[in-house]
Amino acid sequence: MSPEGSRPHLIYLAIGFPPAAKSCAYRMRETANQFCNAGWDVTVITIAQSSWERDSGIDLSLLEQVDPRVDIVELPLAREDLETDIRLFDEARALRPNAWAAELRERQRQDFPEPNFGGWRSALEQAVLDVHRDKPAQMLLASCTPYVNLAAAWKLYEEAAVPYAVDFRDGWSIDVVDGVEAFGPDSEEGRWEQKLLENALALWVVNDPIADYYRMRYPELADTIQVVRNGYDADSSPGRVHTPNPESGLVFGYLGTVNFSPAHLETVLDAWKAAREREPLLANARFEVRGHIGAGASREANRHTELLASAEKDNVVFGGPAAKAEVAAIYAGWDATVLILIGGRYVTSGKVYEYMATGLPVVSAHAVEHDASNVLDGHPLWTGAVGIDVEGLTESFIKAAHMAVETTAEQHAQAMAHADQFTRETIMTAAVKELIGRHATELSTADRADMPLSQTSPQGTQL
Repeated sequence: MSPEGSRPHLIYLAIGFPPAAKSCAYRMRETANQFCNAGWDVTVITIAQSSWERDSGIDLSLLEQVDPRVDIVELPLAREDLETDIRLFDEARALRPNAWAAELRERQRQDFPEPNFGGWRSALEQAVLDVHRDKPAQMLLASCTPYVNLAAAWKLYEEAAVPYAVDFRDGWSIDVVDGVEAFGPDSEEGRWEQKLLENALALWVVNDPIADYYRMRYPELADTIQVVRNGYDADSSPGRVHTPNPESGLVFGYLGTVNFSPAHLETVLDAWKAAREREPLLANARFEVRGHIGAGASREANRHTELLASAEKDNVVFGGPAAKAEVAAIYAGWDATVLILIGGRYVTSGKVYEYMATGLPVVSAHAVEHDASNVLDGHPLWTGAVGIDVEGLTESFIKAAHMAVETTAEQHAQAMAHADQFTRETIMTAAVKELIGRHATELSTADRADMPLSQTSPQGTQL
């Protein structure tokens, strides 16, 4: 228990916290802020900004809305495989890079069964112990990925009995992209997952299909598994009725990390080209792509950027990454959005909520059986899911063009009302409140268990 009159303390393992230019940064920021609003002190443990500069990049504007009461501890950890300074390469890496990378992944797994991150285990474990020693924590929340955060959560639980919760987001033992089991219960990863979840206060995942998977895998933990959707930040929405100008050219846009395959992107670009050839409304239209492409040495130097460059003749423009502070203005300059997503029924993506909140038409370039389809169902300006198919997407682009110029104020209001239920603040406020309630119940139960029998009723209720 925290000392009388003091604020309880949360250690938040959140690798990807602002200013990391990662989609998870928004969820992490809101989670930390809501714990502060609920009366908790929060210490975030993440990695140094320089580590993100060699990875996906940083966005300093993300820090502007981090509650100033949040303490951030940055660890000097970085992915070795993303180092681009060849002067730092040893002979093995310089001469046999593929063999070196394979050996690195195997070596990292010796500490914890996770390539690229397993070697961080001891540093993360020591970090939570140090923070707890300096300022005792009443709870720990581990956000994954990386999953090595779970080892640190377990270390503090074993040594100091600090209760913990896990935010899996997309899950570990399920491959959400391919929709299959990632590893079996008897594997090293499987044993870690079961041990961690059996003792967790709660497990957060981002959608119902993932929650259903975990409830089937661990039926005895069904009540522990909570759906905490990603949602969108209200300040990312233009918040007004959009008036397009077809004469100057409609503008379609994609904003988000480019994590889909080159073949997927090529299909979208082919459909865009065909739609412009068939639909007069699109004859002088422009398609803007904004976001991070690749990491490390392959950032903006890969097949994706080659495809985008070759599509410039079709009025396709790659504008690079966008700072969080620019998002609302970018959406305000578009007439329709293009939602390009990987995976299927186990994938939602945080961007679907943000796209809905623009009040603009949404073209879906993802599998038909996708959780984004469930979220978009009922949105009046959605063109529908047609799969990753040139002909179907061509028709979707044409349909969206007509929606853009024909949408009424009433339809726009209906679209905004559909999105309102998914504001990140609303979602995370409820999730944090529920988790704090679980924590309080756990402490109360533990206190009663430690009391002499003479101070409890036969049912365990304090007299």
